[in-house]
Parts: sequence; structure tokens; C-alpha cells
Amino acid sequence: MTRPADDPQFFRSPPPPGRSRESTIRLDGEGHFQHDGDPFAHAKLASAMHKWIGRHPDDRRYILNNGYDWSYFTVEDAPYFVRHLVHAPEAAQRTAPVLSLSDETEEQLVAERTFVAPDGALYTQIKREAPDGPYWAKFTRHAQTELAPYLTEVSGSPALAFGGRVVTVGSRDVFE
Repeated sequence: MTRPADDPQFFRSPPPPGRSRESTIRLDGEGHFQHDGDPFAHAKLASAMHKWIGRHPDDRRYILNNGYDWSYFTVEDAPYFVRHLVHAPEAAQRTAPVLSLSDETEEQLVAERTFVAPDGALYTQIKREAPDGPYWAKFTRHAQTELAPYLTEVSGSPALAFGGRVVTVGSRDVFE
């Protein structure tokens, strides 16, 4: 079955009559959706919205796209969040940790694409192969503490150690 999003003109079509592509939906810095300043009351809708995150192909603004309609929304920090690490058996802990993301997908952590912000929050680049990627994902506090077995220090700077390598974690001010 074809969905409207399969049409190449989908993102260029006007909104339904009386509607706008602009919305007052926001994704806050903790990974929670809000509408007009109020948190979403329905957990399943919020969960679905994490799966609908994308970028408009023309202007690269963040959109929510369910395949049948789309609208712009505001991202206050990062569009994705690392919720936790997928725990591997002891023998496999020397390989790259697997990240469980807010859209319920999983990706291996790429140390070279991981940075710390001035406030100490940790971010990593994800979905590099996605047609509208890459994206930034912010580690939740829980996920950040789960990285402890992989953390070390190199010349006073934090580093990640796995897969027989040690990579210094860089710093960045902007994660757009």
C-alpha cells in the first residue's frame, strides 16, 4: 500500500485547508514532547512521535512525519535521546556499546562522534546513513552513567575505551 509520503511531492504539498505546517509542538531538553507548553498526556502518542522525527528535505527544519501528514516542530536541544545502553554478555563488553534510542531503534556507539557539552551533557551523532541524517542524540543522565565501564581518562580528558581502542571525547558547543 502506498502512503502519501511515498510521493516525491509530499513535502511540497500545501497543508490541508484551514491548517498550517507550523505547530506549537516542542521537544524539550529532556526528551519530552509538549504542546502549547503542556506535556503530552498520552505516552503512546509521545512514543510514536519520537519515531516520526525527520527533516524537511528542502529546508532541513525538523518535522514530524507519520507518512500521511507532516508538520514542523521545535527541538530545544537534540532531536533524539540515548535512553540506555543495551547490556551485552561479559565477553562482549569490550566491543562498542549499543545505544537504545528514543525512537526505539538501536545503534552502536561511535566514539569518534561523541562529544561533551559545556554543561557536561554527552551527545553522539547517530543515523549517519539516514537520507535526512545525521542527527544528534543526547544521553539521558541514566544512559550517561551506564557508560561508566567504558570511561577512562587520557591526559586529564575523558575518553571511551572499547574494541581495543581508547578515544578521547571531544567537546562542542553546538549540536544542531
